[in-house]
Amino acid sequence: MNKSPGRGTVKLLWTFVAERLGDMLTGLIFWLPIGIIFFVGGYVYTALEGSGRNFLSLFFLDNLIHTGYGIALWIVVFLLSGFILKHTKVGDLLSGVPIIGVLFRTRGSKVISIAKLMALTPCLFLYSPTCPSYGWILSEETVSLDGKEAGFSMLNVYYPNVPSILTGQIFPVRKESVIKLDNPSREIFDMLLYSLRSPESIPWENEPEEAFLVRARQFGLQPSDYQAAMPLKAPQTGA
Repeated sequence: MNKSPGRGTVKLLWTFVAERLGDMLTGLIFWLPIGIIFFVGGYVYTALEGSGRNFLSLFFLDNLIHTGYGIALWIVVFLLSGFILKHTKVGDLLSGVPIIGVLFRTRGSKVISIAKLMALTPCLFLYSPTCPSYGWILSEETVSLDGKEAGFSMLNVYYPNVPSILTGQIFPVRKESVIKLDNPSREIFDMLLYSLRSPESIPWENEPEEAFLVRARQFGLQPSDYQAAMPLKAPQTGA
């Protein structure tokens, strides 16, 4: 039985409307954060301009205070306070304040940024005995026991929180449980943030069996563990 022409028309119309709604949603997603930025920015500008003009009115006549003088005053205040906090001992004093003190450190501060992560070596490390996770190698530390060097070393690995990436934890991990990745950090970002694509290459692709055995033992696996998990091959029979 032939389909009714009216149903085909309704389906085409519904598909057209659904596609246009999708286009409208895409436009909304694009413009909504921009609108929020302009709205919040306008509110902040108005508040700073008003408070700045009110402060200046304490020392000058109103006819001498023109539009923009209030925000200019705040720019000078921000510049001077930032210079004092960054280049004087005031910043060192405030650096002892918990949580927010890191914002005022003037010496020895190393804040994680996207640029610094891009320059670090990505890796896989054992987040738990059965769960490897992505991270970045920060440094290597030697271990001493009773004044003698231990038979192993530790790596400080940065473990990012998703989706913020720039907030995370630093874990001391035994070196033998860390695998360096030859993939660029950009590919790791893509997987953690957007799941856009997998790495273009795997460093141990086509590796020899001996190298695989060494790497497996580093993760605490024994030959019997992965041999038992390998599928059995069907025996070949002659023609």
